[in-house]
Amino acid sequence: EGNATWFEGARIDTPHTHGSGCTFSAAIAAGLARGLGVEQAVQKAKEYITGAIAQGQVFGHGINPVNHFWLVDKHFGKLND
Repeated sequence: EGNATWFEGARIDTPHTHGSGCTFSAAIAAGLARGLGVEQAVQKAKEYITGAIAQGQVFGHGINPVNHFWLVDKHFGKLND
């Protein structure tokens, strides 16, 4: 219909973004499967991947993956407590 929605957010200064594109697209697909509309699915996926990037964990050298479990840590405490 000629409409576009721009999803803005703060830039997270980290090289540890391995898997961010795949995770973002999977989160959008999961939102759509749950019955969310496209814009709401993208917004929720953006919130999730932003947190996963911001809470990334470094496991050695090189570019590390995003932290897929950042919500688990947030809601239930660290996994290794």
